[in-house]
Amino acid sequence: MGINDGYGIMGVSYSDMIFCIKGGVAMGENQEALSQMGITLANHFDCVYYVDIVTGSYREYVHLNEQTRNDIPKSGDDYFADFRFHAPKFVYIDDLDMVMRAHDKSIMLEKLTKNNTFSMVFRLLLRGNIEHVRIIYIMCEDKKHIIFCLERIEEEIRQKKELEQDLQSAKRMARLDELTGIRNKNSFMEYTASINARISSGQPVQPFAIVMCDVNDLKHINDTRGHAFGDEAIQKASRMVCKIFHRSPVFRVGGDEFVAILVEDDYDEREGLLSKIKEESLANKKSRTGPVVACGMAEYDPERDKNIEDVCQWADAQMYLDKKELKSSHFIDGFNTMDIIDTPIPEERKHILDGMFGALLTVAGGGYIYLCDMRYDFSRWSLPLIVDFNLESEYMYHADRIWQNCIHPDDLEIYRKAVEDALCGKGLLNSVYYRARLANGTYVTLTTRTFILSDKDGVPEYFGGIILHK
Repeated sequence: MGINDGYGIMGVSYSDMIFCIKGGVAMGENQEALSQMGITLANHFDCVYYVDIVTGSYREYVHLNEQTRNDIPKSGDDYFADFRFHAPKFVYIDDLDMVMRAHDKSIMLEKLTKNNTFSMVFRLLLRGNIEHVRIIYIMCEDKKHIIFCLERIEEEIRQKKELEQDLQSAKRMARLDELTGIRNKNSFMEYTASINARISSGQPVQPFAIVMCDVNDLKHINDTRGHAFGDEAIQKASRMVCKIFHRSPVFRVGGDEFVAILVEDDYDEREGLLSKIKEESLANKKSRTGPVVACGMAEYDPERDKNIEDVCQWADAQMYLDKKELKSSHFIDGFNTMDIIDTPIPEERKHILDGMFGALLTVAGGGYIYLCDMRYDFSRWSLPLIVDFNLESEYMYHADRIWQNCIHPDDLEIYRKAVEDALCGKGLLNSVYYRARLANGTYVTLTTRTFILSDKDGVPEYFGGIILHK
């Protein structure tokens, strides 16, 4: 609600109305001319009053329909006095003070002397219903008369509200990530801009910490299981991050990247929350039942950080250290300890290995087969491989170390890196090419495809695969 000095209402410009009014007044108090003016304005307004400023007398030329009049007088000797008396009957209570002030004669004349026209929007009570209206006040050319034009604008207000709601909805959508429903990068940029503004202006900044999060192996998931599974992994990761940092804003700032800005209680408990998300990620990695999220945290230090981007860089560096640790943990640990295993494999474990090897041989469809019990670093290798590469036996302890002696020195790094990737949680090693020495001393090019089988706790238990000639 309020007073507005504007130009053009509902397709009728003020200049057009003033021209009409001037034309009517130029002929004096000619009733026919005023009637024609009223007919013209009736096409656009629900109510039109013509007021003599000097005497206060007034007359209505267009009026609201009889069902909604509320007994408003059509004429009188003192417009301003009558308005003050009748206004409480039809002006909505919350707008009454504003309307009464605007209809103070001295205030109104001061406004009209400066601008010739002004308008205001307020609400009426018409037969128990609230309706929005606009009144336009116009000073006539003779400076002795005022025209009051009232129009109901309920439809205009409704459309405006719908437009505002649509705009607000669009703004919200522009700040929300479509896949996860949380705040997106646009929202993050706006949020950080407000913090940077306080930092650069020297204003006090509430203590905060940045936690950078990254979903492990999303590319591998997309490549091997499809983008639908990748999207599901992102959604699960989003829920996990938001659950742990539920009192702080969380943003998805990239395909598999999230940022949490810890404030207040979450900031006070930041170390415990960081440990919680790391523990949950590690448990998910072991069980392979949930998202694995690498994360790193950095606190804002006004002595060190010029802006929030500096804090993000520190947190990002910590996140990559955690990602590296997640990839290397457990799988590599289990692999590295095989060289120091001295306990012979129990007979029942050897029988299990033989059964699994036979099943693998059945489905392999060719190539050299190997399978290693990682608890005892005891392997079984297919006889053709033993013969072709002059190895000790189809049963061997520390077979991987023995096999690496057959690999061309220039290809050892390639082989080791590929095996490490497989052991770091990717689970499969695909199409790694390297050269290996046959029994006659010549080299052939091979490709190895590996897999890992873990126990119920997610600890790697068997490491095996197929070796093929290129």
